[in-house]
Amino acid sequence: MLHLGTLLAVVVFFWKDIARMVQGSMSMLKREKRDQQGGKLLLLIVLATVPTGLMGILLKDWFESLFSRPKTVGLMLLVTGLLLWMTRTVGRKQKTTGEMGAVDALFIGIAQGVAIIPGISRSGATISTGLFCGLHRELAGKFSFLLSIPAILGATLLKFREIDTGAEFGVTLIGMTVAFVIGLLSLKLLMKIIRAGKLSGFAYYCWAMGILMILLAR
Repeated sequence: MLHLGTLLAVVVFFWKDIARMVQGSMSMLKREKRDQQGGKLLLLIVLATVPTGLMGILLKDWFESLFSRPKTVGLMLLVTGLLLWMTRTVGRKQKTTGEMGAVDALFIGIAQGVAIIPGISRSGATISTGLFCGLHRELAGKFSFLLSIPAILGATLLKFREIDTGAEFGVTLIGMTVAFVIGLLSLKLLMKIIRAGKLSGFAYYCWAMGILMILLAR
């Protein structure tokens, strides 16, 4: 439910891009030449969602077993830090939506699937992979968060029947609201950081938390 709050934040923050994708897909269906980039972006997101969905379904039990292993989570935080640090070496290739290909989308989708492992940052893994594929910084960030929409929505629908709608519904609603507000503020800040090319700064935090978890885990 907290993820649903952040999902709403993503939808609100990228509303113009979502509208453009819908309009672009309609143009493609009508075989109109105007603004088909939005339609292509939607197709790439659908394509990237496929490996994520397959990994989530086929490896569900294995992924869930890792949540009870704190040292593994700490180790994966170190891996996340390494990925973020490596973005410093990314060249100056700046693919636009028109230049982005199916292979790029599949790699990013696989990265999102791997990020089901606790300790691997979903946004960190997908944005880093996008940058490694040569995407423009803003496109890498935008694609990452737009890609989270079907992933979070799918996970929410799968778990929806397990939600307790009893006395704690009010608390859940407060949590969703806070996640929505903080999500909006975080998106605004993070997109600025991505555009500035300073994503690697988060590596220090991941390394510190990863080492701490490994040392304290029993």
